[in-house]
Amino acid sequence: MSPSEGTDPPEPAADADLPVVAPQLRALRRRASLTLEAAARAAGLSPAHLSRLETGQRQPSLPMLLTLARVYGTTVSELLGETVPERDAVLRAGDMEPTRAGGWTYWQAGAPGRGMQALRVHVPYGSQGDIVRVHPGEEWLYVLKGRLRLRLGDAAHLLGPGDSAHFDSLTPHRIAAADDDGADLLFVHTLLQSPTAALCLGPTTPETTHG
Repeated sequence: MSPSEGTDPPEPAADADLPVVAPQLRALRRRASLTLEAAARAAGLSPAHLSRLETGQRQPSLPMLLTLARVYGTTVSELLGETVPERDAVLRAGDMEPTRAGGWTYWQAGAPGRGMQALRVHVPYGSQGDIVRVHPGEEWLYVLKGRLRLRLGDAAHLLGPGDSAHFDSLTPHRIAAADDDGADLLFVHTLLQSPTAALCLGPTTPETTHG
């Protein structure tokens, strides 16, 4: 996921909602043996912007957390410092605690440490996560409620409840809520098993209008 060179995606100012994100970002980048410059390039950010995320001066959005999770070969849960005592095949609804990141709300719908990550996501209307993205892997989504605008390459799709999409993440893509109430969806994406695999990310251009 790479915005055009020299342009960082807008991120909300830091607050108390995600107090452990900053130290986790730095620790996981170092664990992946990536310099600040290399990690920023792979994530489509400037080194200065990534440094602000690592020092807690800015708060990453959920799409940015997904990007960094792929770059570092980990999960959003680990980036947020969440721990699960045991990896269980069954995850009960009562154990799914909501997490907010950059206006998006998500619930873990799968166990950590797997080759893919499953989330239940609420996409608000007009969120700053509305950016065209390109990265290795696959994504699958299923609309639970509301309507979702999905742009894949040059094609624009409007998805309603019960509709789904499964696509190669190297196809430039963007998702955005079509209605004021936002959209709820199930979202599954593959995780990079090697942090260096993320270095093949291609450039994209931020967009601020709904496709």
